[in-house]
Amino acid sequence: MSEQRLPRHRHAPQRTCAICGQKRDKRELTRVVRTAEGLQVDPTGKAEGRGTYLCQQDACWEHALKSQALGKALRMTLNDEDYERLQQARP
Repeated sequence: MSEQRLPRHRHAPQRTCAICGQKRDKRELTRVVRTAEGLQVDPTGKAEGRGTYLCQQDACWEHALKSQALGKALRMTLNDEDYERLQQARP
C-alpha cells in the first residue's frame, strides 16, 4: 500500500503591528529597525538591530508619526530625522 502525500503548505511567519496589535503575515508589514545610525525602514526584513512592525493602515502610520508608541517599541527616543524617514517610507 502506498500512501499518497498531500501538498505541504508553506509556513508564513506572523508578526504583530506595534500600533494596532493585529497579527498579520510578516510580508504584509513594514519593519522598522533601531540601528547605531538611528531609525531605519527595513524592506528586506533582515537588517540587524531591534525591530518592530507597522501594518499598512493609514491610522497606524498616523499614530506612529504623532505619538511615542514606536519609540517605546524600539526602546529609543525618536528625533526629527527619524520621523522624516518614517514619513518618506509611508505607504
